Amino acid sequence: MSLIAKYNGNMNVIANLLKEYRTKKNLSYEQLAAKLELMSISIHKQSLYDIENNKRTVKDYELFGIAYVLGIDVNDLLKDIRKDFK
Repeated sequence: MSLIAKYNGNMNVIANLLKEYRTKKNLSYEQLAAKLELMSISIHKQSLYDIENNKRTVKDYELFGIAYVLGIDVNDLLKDIRKDFK
């Protein structure tokens, strides 16, 4: 049994939107990881893959860094979950 709580069976709520925004920016996992590293946010490219495939949770500072690198607002990555609370 996993000790990590899931939301609707998912490890995070940004998986689909992260992939969408990352590919729109034409960034590979390696490129995104390198840009995050410049912000002192260490996320291995495999971990980014795992986030996009709902195999890993996302820390709050990672969420901010990802949004910053992608040039979007944090709320843009949370659009899918916002629908659940209206």
